[in-house]
Parts: sequence; C-alpha cells; structure tokens
Amino acid sequence: MLLSSLVAQASPLSEQQVQQLQGLVSQLNPIQQAWVSGYLAASAQLAGGQATAPAAAATTSATLTIVYGSQTGNARHVAEALAALANAKNIAAKVVDLADYKSSQLKNEQYLIIVTSTYGEGEPPENAVSFYNFLFSKKAPQLPQLKFAVLGLGDTSYEFFCKTAADFDERLAELGGQRLQARADLDVDYDTAASSWNHALIKVVEPEFAATPSAQVINWPGQAAAVSQSQYNKQQPFAAELYTNQKITGRDSGKDVRHIEISLQGSGLTYQPGDALGLYFNNDPALVNELLSLTSLEGAAQVSLANQSLSLSEALTEQLELTQSYPAFAEKYAAASANQALQQLAADKTALRAYLADRQIIDIVRDHPAAAGAMTAQQLVDALRKQQPRLYSIASSQAEVEDEVHLTVAVVRYDAFGQPHLGGASGYLAERLAEGDKVRVFIEQNNNFRLPANDDTPVIMIGPGTGIAPFRAFLQERDARGASGKNWLFFGNPHFTQDFLYQTELQGYLKQGLLSKLDVAFSRDHAEKVYVQDKLRKHAAEVYQWLQQGAHLYICGDANRMAKDVHQALLDIVQQNGSKNAEQAQQYLDELRLAKRYQKDVY
Repeated sequence: MLLSSLVAQASPLSEQQVQQLQGLVSQLNPIQQAWVSGYLAASAQLAGGQATAPAAAATTSATLTIVYGSQTGNARHVAEALAALANAKNIAAKVVDLADYKSSQLKNEQYLIIVTSTYGEGEPPENAVSFYNFLFSKKAPQLPQLKFAVLGLGDTSYEFFCKTAADFDERLAELGGQRLQARADLDVDYDTAASSWNHALIKVVEPEFAATPSAQVINWPGQAAAVSQSQYNKQQPFAAELYTNQKITGRDSGKDVRHIEISLQGSGLTYQPGDALGLYFNNDPALVNELLSLTSLEGAAQVSLANQSLSLSEALTEQLELTQSYPAFAEKYAAASANQALQQLAADKTALRAYLADRQIIDIVRDHPAAAGAMTAQQLVDALRKQQPRLYSIASSQAEVEDEVHLTVAVVRYDAFGQPHLGGASGYLAERLAEGDKVRVFIEQNNNFRLPANDDTPVIMIGPGTGIAPFRAFLQERDARGASGKNWLFFGNPHFTQDFLYQTELQGYLKQGLLSKLDVAFSRDHAEKVYVQDKLRKHAAEVYQWLQQGAHLYICGDANRMAKDVHQALLDIVQQNGSKNAEQAQQYLDELRLAKRYQKDVY
C-alpha cells in the first residue's frame, strides 16, 4: 500500500530511490513495515521537517494514542496488540512508552488509551512516574475534548491490585475526559481478557475513525531500538540448553546464588544490556505428587486447559502455578472442596491476605486437604492460574558472550510451617535442571534501562546482591565497545568472604581501569551495618560532581527497601551539595529521570 501510494501521488523520490525502497520493504514483515512508516513520520514531526503527503494526512487526522506503563513488558505487548488491531481496521494509531510521552501533548489528544501495570504499594511503574506526577499536579489541563480508556494489568496477590490504572481512570474523568469504555483490571493470566477488551474498544472507536486516511502504527523513536528478528517470543519460547550452573556464594553464606549460562545457539535471539530473560519452568514432581495425594485425585485424570486436553499430572507439572499463592485460588479451592473453614477465611479479605503472605499453594492445601470425591480434577485445574514466566535481568553482553545469555539467580529457599520451601523457577534452575537439559526462554526488552548512547558519558551503577546482574552486562558491553566514559559501581551484600559476587571479574576491571571506582558495603562484617546508601553518602560530594558532569545513574535490586533508601540518600546528596531544598532536590532527580539519566530495574 505504501509504494502504490507513492507512485499514485507522483513521489518526490527518484526512480533509483524507489527501487531501493522497494528492495527494503520486500525484506520486512508487515509489523516492521508499519514501524518504519511510523518512524519516518514521527522523525519528520520531531525534527520540524516536512513529511510526505500520506504522513502529513495521517498526522493531521485523529489518532488513537496508546500509551503504556510497564515494569516487565506485559503492558507494552498489550498496547502493541491493540495498535495492530487498529491498523487492521485502518485506524491511525501510535504506541508511546510513557517515559517518552510529552505531557504537554495531553491537552491536544482526542483519543487516549492507557495500558498500565501497578508497582510496589500501588505506585506507577517506573516509566510512568513522570506522567503520573504531571497528571496529579496543578499543571494538568482540563480535558473536555478527550475520549479515553484505561486497561490495568496486575496481580491479585498484591493488596493494591491495579491501583495505578484506577488512579489514571478516575483522574482523566475528573479532568473532563469521557470514557470510551469501562476500565478492566486484569490478573496475571490476562491474555484472553486483554484481547477481548482490545477488540471491544476497537468496535467502539471504529465508527469515529471511518473517515481517517491510511493508518499507521508508530513506535516513537528510541522505543524499539533493537527488535529481535527471532521467531521465538513469550508465546513461543526457545528450548535452550543449560551450559553452566555454578554456585557463586561461599559454603557458609546464608544465600545460595547461582551463575547460570544458557545457550541461545540457533535461536536468532538477540538482546541488549538491560534486557531480561523470560524463563518457563517445570514444577517439582514431588510437589505435584503431594498435591495429588492431598486432593485425593489421580494424575492420569484428563483435564482441559487452554483448549487442549492433557493429564492432570502434565497440567500441574508444566502449565500451572503451584508456588506463588493468591486470593482467587483460596476462594475457588474452598468452594470446590466445600471446605467451610477455608470459606470463612476467604470471606475476610484482610485475614486471607495475611494468611497467604508466607504460604505457597501447597501450604493452603496442606492446611485444608480435600476428602476423596470432594472435588474433581477439572475443578482443581480451574482453581489454579496459568504459570507466568519469571524474568531475570541479563548478566551478560552479547558483544562478549555471543550466542549465550548469563543470569545471576538467588535461589529462594526457606523453612516455614514445619516444611522446607523452594522457589519455582530458582529451584528448577538450581536443583532440577541438569547441565545439557533444555529450558524454555525468551527475551524481554527493557528500553528504559539502557547504557548512554555516548560512550564518553560517565555511569554510576548501584546494584547490591543479585542487582549486580545488569551491571556485569554493562561493564562487558563498555569493555567491548572501548567506551572511555568513567564507571563507578556500588555493590553490597552481607559478607566479604562469602557473598562478593563476581569478585575476581570486578577486581580485574578495576585493575585494567574499566571500573574507575568500586565501593562495596558488606553489612554484616562490622558492628554497625553498612549498606550501599551509606557508601553513597560517604562519597556525596563526588557523586554529585559526577551527576553535574552528566553521569547516568542506575539502580537495580530490591524495590521495597533498598531502592527507596538509595533514592532518599540521593535526595540528601543533592540537597547538601547542590544547595537545594527538599522540593528542588526532588525536581532535580525528576529531571534526571525525564532525561533518562536516572533509571531503575527493581523488583
């Protein structure tokens, strides 16, 4: 359609340029063609240049603006799927990462769709923080011209389920916007419901776009810098071979951390430092057998799951979530098994959430086993939700390891209620997957955790514990690129002798000069505990000097405590060394975030 339009409108391109363009387009799939079309239109807009006639027509017509707030990539995928549906109906659509969305554009929007996850204690995901703050500030404009819809993705095991979506939805209505359709709040197994919501929305907006010229699906420049051409993805993972499983904490460490190396040979999968590896796992056979025993069910019983027929044992082993607990399971299991005690507990939402806090699925069933004949195999399957892949920050650069991907995995292992417990994915990698075995994987891009494009730019990395993972990738990448920018790493863990992850590598980088500074905080080696935020404060003047010199700052690791403590330390540093008050210090960090100089990969 693009080339025929060019010919019909007496294209300003030369004959040779048209031939070159035809050659390029013939190598691209439809999604890639749409992206190139949108990219060129957007580039012309942003540069203030003149777009070709078709692009100009599209940009002056109504556009369905689809923005997403995403911590793990799920909201991005849903937003892109919605744009693809719009494209198929000739509805002009653009997809924008909320980190890239210009808040000043909001007053001009006619149609705005927000797809967002919720993070932490009801907070917006990192890439949506700036837009969220703007929307709830005095600067937010009245929006009588706006028609909008909001889709929330979340996890019902968390108290503040889809709160960010609810906040966006209510605020846009307060500002005068009109809902195109009701908000939906979706649990982790969201695929079918999200598709239905998307299709319903397209039916609503299609009549309003009937006169719109040719559609475009636009990913704004910078959003999709490196798209893997592999056929493998979340829906169709690659069966990769496990190369290495090496424990990298000491014998007496309280932590079990593994360095994992996986082969991507033959997959075509590519990644950048900052991306994550998605991983599917099989549940522990011993756990499956115990669950069958406690529910008095036969593993050979046939069940239906996702339009396929399989045995209950297969479903429990390969398809369903058996470790992470959530309210919906307790409620459905209580009803199916007619367990009155559990039904009473499930009726009290606060008490149920407290009960589930430290329990896995097996603990619930241990406490409330089902008598023979009390429930069917299908009822058990229907009570459980589909297993979601676990995402691990990639700890390697392909510039160094080529067709491999490395991970730094902390094995979840604890005793509770008189029983040992093991994490689903981490236990699978550590104990049940042998070297040479296959594991199902895919790449999840994280375009909001990227090294600076300019190799001269200084970088400050704060990554205690397994938060070191992406910074190992950063250092490998900068080493391979011969980057001249300074690198400063803050690392922390309990003990120097037991928990100094990648010690030899880091000290080697320090010796060769790739690492300009390495500050470590081993919290249990001193009478007074010392953490990475304490090290930041110790070097406050120099940290601020680096920021003033244009340094990019990155945090990876625990979201609930470490990241918040580090953020507060940064606020204190900016106040003290920049002669600013608390509000000005926060604005300073907000400006760094907007400039993509302050990025987080926290969990």
